Amino acid sequence: MIMTSEWAFILDEADELSAMLLSSEQAQKLRNAYHDVYSNEDLVEQIRAFTRMKEQYEDVQRFGKYHPDYHTIMKKIREQKRNLDLDKRVASLKLAENDFQDLLDEISLIIGKSVSEAVKVPVSNPFFATNSSCGSGCGSGGNCSCSA
Repeated sequence: MIMTSEWAFILDEADELSAMLLSSEQAQKLRNAYHDVYSNEDLVEQIRAFTRMKEQYEDVQRFGKYHPDYHTIMKKIREQKRNLDLDKRVASLKLAENDFQDLLDEISLIIGKSVSEAVKVPVSNPFFATNSSCGSGCGSGGNCSCSA
């Protein structure tokens, strides 16, 4: 591929967009929420314990209710997940992640539409899915209403 002035311009614009994303309010909130969660040793240990329990849960899922520890592990993983979900720092991190993902989805739609109205842009938020050219379902396993 030959580097032309158009490509250099596109790369410069991509760098500028990346810098704007990294300096955005959503990115700062995400960094702060991440720091709040992972700077707390007790919370980090809870996350590690939940990760270990998830591995056991996956093992139980292979055998279903016939696994000898099925009921114990199913109860423990739900309790640990609930404890993590009820923690304000974890909830803030999830909200910050969703806000940042919404920003990325919106930018992806703008870029996709600037290329062509027919470009299919997968998004995680159903609000943005109605604005995408493929309606709902494309790339998510649902029924696609694309006319491409």
